[in-house]
Amino acid sequence: MWWLLGIVLGAYMVFMGVVMGFSLTTDPSSMSGSLGSGATLDGRQIAQTVYTLAVSVGYVFPLVIGALSMTGEFRHQTITPTLLAEPRRGRVLGAKLAVAGLLGTAYGVIGTAGAVLGGLPFLATKGDGTYLGDTGVLGDVVFSVVAIALWCVIGVGLGSLLTNQVAAVVVILAFTQFVEPVLRIGLTAIDPLQGVQKFLPGAAAEALAGSSLYSTSGMLSLLDRGWGAVVLLAYAALFALVGALTTLRRDVS
Repeated sequence: MWWLLGIVLGAYMVFMGVVMGFSLTTDPSSMSGSLGSGATLDGRQIAQTVYTLAVSVGYVFPLVIGALSMTGEFRHQTITPTLLAEPRRGRVLGAKLAVAGLLGTAYGVIGTAGAVLGGLPFLATKGDGTYLGDTGVLGDVVFSVVAIALWCVIGVGLGSLLTNQVAAVVVILAFTQFVEPVLRIGLTAIDPLQGVQKFLPGAAAEALAGSSLYSTSGMLSLLDRGWGAVVLLAYAALFALVGALTTLRRDVS
């Protein structure tokens, strides 16, 4: 499953890179392109938006594969021999988190590279340039990989908390594709809660990456990169800790 989801992620991000690269560089009124809010983007912003697409729309893949690495043990009942071989459950969880970080990094490279390759021809020929020599844009590319890697780690923590594989996947899909997008838009309409959306996991990941479809369009603002990293790491630690203190302490037969 891990390699299948990796292939799908790469293909999906190439497609999204093509779509966004084309749409943002072919606006009839400006070569800078524009998004739905009416905010006109310059060439650098377009490059940042396209290159970080994996964090904005592709993070469900590493999240799912991270969850499957834990829920699969319970679904196929391999958790019993696993814990017989290594009774220290904290070590088992730690090993899975470490491997998820490595696998997530691979997913980050695949997804980010797909977005870059998909959008590159349009940015180079119809836009203001690729901006791959810009240190700020390159930083966004690197931190996009880091953000995707952390999503995979969060998936392991979530899988340790929700061991039913179907339930975990349904929760992931519902939250990432519906709940959080609605919350991010809805919270901005409530004055006392406008800043809360910045601390949602998807928004924190985009803050770590440094750019997103939401922020460059002017629709929503993000935390600073450092705070984005702190919030995303906090989610990873919280899920793993709760899973370790609840599910992984139960008897396994």
